[in-house]
Amino acid sequence: MTTTLGRPGTRPSAARLGLYRAAIELKTFFRERDAVVFTFALPAVILALLGAIFDGVYPGSDVTSAEYLAPSMIAAGIASTTFVNLGTGIATDRDDGTLRRLRGAPMPPSAYVIGKILMALVVTVGETLLLLGIAVVAFDVRLPTDPARWFTFGWVFLLGTTACALAGIAASSLAGSARSAGAVMHLPYLVLAFVSGVFFTPVGALPGPLITLGSLFPLKWMAQGFRSVFLPDSILPQEVVPSWEHGRIALVLAAWCIGGMLLCLTTFRWHGRRGR
Repeated sequence: MTTTLGRPGTRPSAARLGLYRAAIELKTFFRERDAVVFTFALPAVILALLGAIFDGVYPGSDVTSAEYLAPSMIAAGIASTTFVNLGTGIATDRDDGTLRRLRGAPMPPSAYVIGKILMALVVTVGETLLLLGIAVVAFDVRLPTDPARWFTFGWVFLLGTTACALAGIAASSLAGSARSAGAVMHLPYLVLAFVSGVFFTPVGALPGPLITLGSLFPLKWMAQGFRSVFLPDSILPQEVVPSWEHGRIALVLAAWCIGGMLLCLTTFRWHGRRGR
């Protein structure tokens, strides 16, 4: 037996299959021009609209409402690109038989998951650069000059993107069909965006039960991590904690990465419910 992906007589690893799958996913994504436009436009438009609506400076700081909003919207953009888009796309793949054909290749679920996550990482980088550009140009958000802050941005971005992507892959099994996938994925995303303080500034003004609910999910911690990168410590009185809690952010996001992978491997379905 020979294969184009490895040495004769050997089966390619899941990681290598995942890289090939990621390349295919990226080509497919960028060929769908309407999907590309709306994927990038949704968080950018929300940031532009809310940034124009919110006005004022927080007491004890020179941070404006728009500056406070921008890092949170970067987190929301990542969640939209990963959780919503991945969940919807996988439900569509399952409904139209794409996953069934991949299963016959054969392809292990881990390779498919790796391909989807790598595709999401690439798209999310572009989304983040767009939102940063809008924040800097339109709302005078100041980019940090301290390398330590960019290091924080890097690990929050990587852990947050992976956690949201895995959650989206796992949640895709909740959709009964491709038609219902959009509604199934958007409802929890919008609820979590509100309880995580993305659309509500400052976060400390949220009711206590909502703050507790949002703290159970990665979006709240990802947004907090990004605010720690772009905002001065003088804004901390507006938060719900006296410090940025980088250790807790890393712990929660890493836990969601591990838990999300376990959920994917245990709940992932190759066939739709009607195909059983």
